[in-house]
Amino acid sequence: MTKRKPRIRKYPVTVYQRKALESLMPPEDLTVSEWAEKYRMLNSKTSALPGPWRNVLTPYLVGVMDTLLDYETEEIVLCKSTQLGGTEAILNALGYIIQQDPSPTMVVYPSEMLAKSISKNRIIPMVMASPTLRQRYQELESEKLELQFDGMYLSLVGSNSPSNLASKAIRFLFLDEVDKYPGASSKEADPISLARERTKTFANRKIFITSTPTITTGHVWKSLQGCDVEKHYFVPCPHCGKMIELKWSQVKFPDGEGMSYDDRAEMAMYVCPECDAIITDQHKPQMLHQGEWRIVKQNSPNGQKVGFWINTLYSPFVRFSDAVREFLASKDDPEKLQNFVNSWLAEPWEDTNLKTSADMVLERQTHLPELIVPSWAKLLTAGVDVQENCVYWTLRAWGNHIRSQNIAHGQAVSLEELERIMNLSYQREDGGAPMVVNLALIDSGDQTDMVYDFCATNSEWALPSKGASTKMYTHYRMSKVNKPTSRAYGMDLVLVDTDKYKDMIAGRMRKKIDEKGSWTVYAGCDREYAEQVTAEHKVNIKKGGRTVQVWVQKHSHGDNHYLDCEVYAMAAADIMDVRFLYLEDEMEKPAPEPEPVPTPEEEWIKVNENWLGG
Repeated sequence: MTKRKPRIRKYPVTVYQRKALESLMPPEDLTVSEWAEKYRMLNSKTSALPGPWRNVLTPYLVGVMDTLLDYETEEIVLCKSTQLGGTEAILNALGYIIQQDPSPTMVVYPSEMLAKSISKNRIIPMVMASPTLRQRYQELESEKLELQFDGMYLSLVGSNSPSNLASKAIRFLFLDEVDKYPGASSKEADPISLARERTKTFANRKIFITSTPTITTGHVWKSLQGCDVEKHYFVPCPHCGKMIELKWSQVKFPDGEGMSYDDRAEMAMYVCPECDAIITDQHKPQMLHQGEWRIVKQNSPNGQKVGFWINTLYSPFVRFSDAVREFLASKDDPEKLQNFVNSWLAEPWEDTNLKTSADMVLERQTHLPELIVPSWAKLLTAGVDVQENCVYWTLRAWGNHIRSQNIAHGQAVSLEELERIMNLSYQREDGGAPMVVNLALIDSGDQTDMVYDFCATNSEWALPSKGASTKMYTHYRMSKVNKPTSRAYGMDLVLVDTDKYKDMIAGRMRKKIDEKGSWTVYAGCDREYAEQVTAEHKVNIKKGGRTVQVWVQKHSHGDNHYLDCEVYAMAAADIMDVRFLYLEDEMEKPAPEPEPVPTPEEEWIKVNENWLGG
């Protein structure tokens, strides 16, 4: 007898039931980069290479994207040049989250207008181009800046909208182009801090920060320096096989007198630092494919914060000649050069003509010990920076052509102690008459009333001063204390253009110790002083629609009190006519004795010297 198969009754499955059953299925076992290659579609509106995403074109993004799934990593920082795919990496991560790990997500852009533009032109087209994302998209419930998906929402926010940053709990936070965010205001914390607060309720939160750097105190550079681990992309040399970084210093091109910029750029080549072989653009795709991220700095044994750094030389779409052409077109214009350094080299900008360092200061030490005035000195001034709990001071000797030397500096616990220091006599190197402080400028920006009273009591050598709030045509300007209730009412108040004096200090710091107009320090000068005197650098910033150069602190937590002191000491020297000291020597020179006028007989003998010899 034939055994009959059991009958299976089939029931129709509705769309709702199918979706419910699909939602119970576990997600695919994919990394972010694998998801992108399998599901991400690029459209012709936003990409020069429409079609399926291919990791082979930008292999350096694979390691960055896949770190999002590393359970030990909470924060990822990508410091990069422009057009290297940072925004695309974020879009791939968003697609992965929507399909594989639905969770409340926020992306912060520099402005709300940019957020709307990216939503309309990048994110929604990406979702609609991928069937797996499109079926999860709840279009009717979505708004332009808040997209709804099955099991999650995606919030897009401008960093200039503090109220939106502080209104949602999120697990995934993406911060794009953070160096273009505004700073903190008097009423609100900075946008990054506000956004971070939204992730506190998730123990498994992920924060992704990316930007082109601007200055060393910019968000992305500070974040990169604060990472537990910093990684750079290494590629194999096609000749020797050694793993190398692509660095601007190894791009070589002819000096080319008489050659155009284009001709010089077209002859550009990359020289391997290991074997000196020439690497061309044709080698780059294979090098990138075989490249890998390597740790170059480890600040902590854990990998909670991981940083990645990469420059334009790695871009498969940029030739070495393109970088050289951009450099040659930018090198003589500070604003363009800063853009090249930031956007092409992925490095923070510093004006190298005025760049200073603590080591440079310590190299300015002379043979004289502390408290001894050089024999060439004609003037002694002081600069004082008053803080809430102490007083910083510096003493500087001045000679011809604004030559100067710091003879002492330190901290006083009170203005009474400062008064004793300023009234001491200081011995000269040559044994001449001891010198006293001719003039001290005391910063009245803090503890104003106390400084005014102190200067009124010590008016023979002290004047109150403060940095000017706007640029001035001159280095300093004399004003008056206009506070009727102060003992110093009517006293001179010195307004100082601090940037001008910082320029002077930085410029003279580069002179040799014995050179005319040099800026030096005493033998045994301490590093703390050297660090503070060089705590600032000059950078380009946008102000009122134009680019201006200003001095800013290199590190937000660094002290610059001794730099302020030196600025006021130099301003005091200016008030004492330091620029004209050399004229005193000219005036003291004895007038040359007139040559005797020869008699007619002496003239005749001179002309006829041989008259006796016949």
